[in-house]
Amino acid sequence: MLKRFFILCAGADEKILSECSHGEQNKYVGIGATVFFTAVMAFIAAAYALYTVFDTYLTAIFFGLIWGLLIFNLDRFIVSTIKKKDRFIREFLQAVPRLILAVIIAIVISKPLELKIFEKEIDRVLLEQKNDYTLSNKEQIQTQYTPQVEALNEEIKALTTTVETKEAAVNALYDTYIAEAEGRKGTKKIGKGPVYKEKREKHDAALAALKELKTTTAARIKTLEEKKEALAVEYQEVVAASQPVIDNFDGLMARIEALGKLPWFPSFFIFLLFLAIETAPIFAKLISARGEYDYRVEDREQEVKSWVDQKKNQRTVLVATDHTINDKVYQDIAEEEELYAYKKKITRDLMKKQQDAFYKKQTGIL
Repeated sequence: MLKRFFILCAGADEKILSECSHGEQNKYVGIGATVFFTAVMAFIAAAYALYTVFDTYLTAIFFGLIWGLLIFNLDRFIVSTIKKKDRFIREFLQAVPRLILAVIIAIVISKPLELKIFEKEIDRVLLEQKNDYTLSNKEQIQTQYTPQVEALNEEIKALTTTVETKEAAVNALYDTYIAEAEGRKGTKKIGKGPVYKEKREKHDAALAALKELKTTTAARIKTLEEKKEALAVEYQEVVAASQPVIDNFDGLMARIEALGKLPWFPSFFIFLLFLAIETAPIFAKLISARGEYDYRVEDREQEVKSWVDQKKNQRTVLVATDHTINDKVYQDIAEEEELYAYKKKITRDLMKKQQDAFYKKQTGIL
């Protein structure tokens, strides 16, 4: 049962191969097994690749099965269409398009398995990329809020400077009226005279204005600080909202890109392995000598070709003979007096009827 299945995978004619030796049968069993297991590897590779995309087992298995059957059909077609004719150059040129197709299939099959084999290394590269993207994302979002925050800081700084300036002026007025009372400046008279009272009143008025300014400034600064806090909260919310996009940056394309950043030799080695597996049936056909199966197939083909050519020639002769007979028959009929007299009578009657009909029509027109 298994032997028949592998022969089917090889694309060989089971009836013809059953007439061949066991060695010839085993050759095609090996070719069919290679085709089958290549399709199995294609199914596994495609299922894993699609799982990284859809993240569901059923979808990955379904489409992976379709891909495996497609590869199986292509490999079976490639192997079954290579005919051994003892002309290596011609056979090789015939196999070149199939070899190119085999290389493409090997690349497609090997790439998803490379992603699985080097999964840990790829995860490390992806983690580094995610960290870089996170920092870059924060910086980009920060640039959107920096102008607003800087404007608020400038306004707070301006308000603080105004208060400090006003406070310095009040302190200067305080020093002035104290110096007047102590006789160090101004009138230089010790005591609280009229000048002292005037300077004291000026200081008290400025102090009252300073207190009012501090109150209004503190309220304004509090409002500005609340705006800064609101911007900071909004910034964190935007960062948190965009972070899942970065966290999910591990799809198929991202993994392939990360694989490209790893050393190339291990991936190339795996590709060569699958290339060898994929091209093995083709090279087995090319380098092997013509076997009993090849001779039997050629004999059947020649038999069918001879039979078709014979039927074609027979049809050609039949058509030519039929034309000759028809020509002779009509020639003999043309020489019969009875047929001539009958056709002459019919023709005379027809011409009379045509003349009568023409006469009636012309009379009606007049």
